[in-house]
Amino acid sequence: MTFAAWRRPRTILWATVGVVALGFFITLEIAARHYGLPGPMTNQVKEVILAPKSGPLLYASMALMMVVLTWRERFIAAGVAIGIDIVFFLVRWAVDAKMMFGNGALWVILGFAVIAVTRRTGRERTLLLKAVGLGLLLVAGRKTGDTWLLITSKTRPMVLDQYVAVADHALGNPSWLAGRIVEATGTVGEHVLDYVYIQLAVAAVLVTLYQLRNVAAERRFPSHHLVRTFLMIGLLGPGIYMIFPVVGPIFAYGADGGHWAVADLWPNTPTPISTPHWMPFDETTPRNCMPSLHTAWATAIFIHSRKGPRILRFGGAFWLIATLGATLGFGYHYGTDIIAGVVFTLTIEAALRSQERGWDRAGIQLVAYGATVFAAFLVSYRYLPMEMAENPWVFGPLLMLMMISVIYGYVRTTRLWEREPKAAPARQPEPQPELV
Repeated sequence: MTFAAWRRPRTILWATVGVVALGFFITLEIAARHYGLPGPMTNQVKEVILAPKSGPLLYASMALMMVVLTWRERFIAAGVAIGIDIVFFLVRWAVDAKMMFGNGALWVILGFAVIAVTRRTGRERTLLLKAVGLGLLLVAGRKTGDTWLLITSKTRPMVLDQYVAVADHALGNPSWLAGRIVEATGTVGEHVLDYVYIQLAVAAVLVTLYQLRNVAAERRFPSHHLVRTFLMIGLLGPGIYMIFPVVGPIFAYGADGGHWAVADLWPNTPTPISTPHWMPFDETTPRNCMPSLHTAWATAIFIHSRKGPRILRFGGAFWLIATLGATLGFGYHYGTDIIAGVVFTLTIEAALRSQERGWDRAGIQLVAYGATVFAAFLVSYRYLPMEMAENPWVFGPLLMLMMISVIYGYVRTTRLWEREPKAAPARQPEPQPELV
């Protein structure tokens, strides 16, 4: 690449993003080792040989990488991955080690990175490296999230659950209601919701594969797709965890909290309305409730599935509803977390779409309004919980109307964008010969 090409604004932007991302991963690695545990980079390297944490996620990542390949190359790559996994399976079975698949998929992804550098040139090299990066980013996002959760539990000894639980009275304590409903469904309902909750990333990959279905033919990626939103949610969300640490009702008010819990109330007995206080909690439970990132990710899946065929739209709606049932019904989140997660996603999605098409007045207003509503939620949960609990018929509808207003603003603005062409990039002046 020439020096002039390196000076292009887009090249500078992506180079800056790469440097910042590398620094971010190194920082998390150092932070994790400070607490005596391996960081995201170490955990990822271990999965080259050791049993992966999630085999389906690695194969989903490989599927994302293969969007740039021909069908013949895809079949060969899949066959190689399965063959490698069979070898690993037999070795682990022989030595009685932990059983899990996925190493083969990771090996194939890394192998194509080597092929891109050594066997491809020009645009083909760039395209394949982008595909490899897309697959590895999905895995790295999971590892980074695990490290973030560790950091929240170690650095935030006090949590705000009492504030959120009192504020949740304005919404009718939906987690308590959903918890009793899930218990009534028995093991079948629990298993279905648990699978949906755990395999959220796989659902995201299915939607993304549809969005990227033409990459192999067009030899370019679309300017915006689900993975961008997914990664941005995962990047920004843990920062809110650090500002607003909450462990969730099943820990703060349930049996899973042990002696750290206020009382064993969830899901049968609603919390009393009393003045809330900061409360100490253990150093192992993640402070990962506010906002609900599972709700945020499921909302992103729902949004991006709207342009697909009927089965994809149905799947996106099912995954959102089932995720809401799981997050509330398993006691992982309060209702206040859920509505905050919806607003959080719509604001991020609006910002990414505005960046992709060119910022205009409608986009700026929508992002600013979404950020304002999200901040208002957090402030009200922290400083007005008693007022919210004592006046549920005022604050409950108000909270829902604020969320609905962001949803309406997003739908209205995006429909306006779909009727209008993208903002044209600024015209660059033609180079003029130097006057002598």
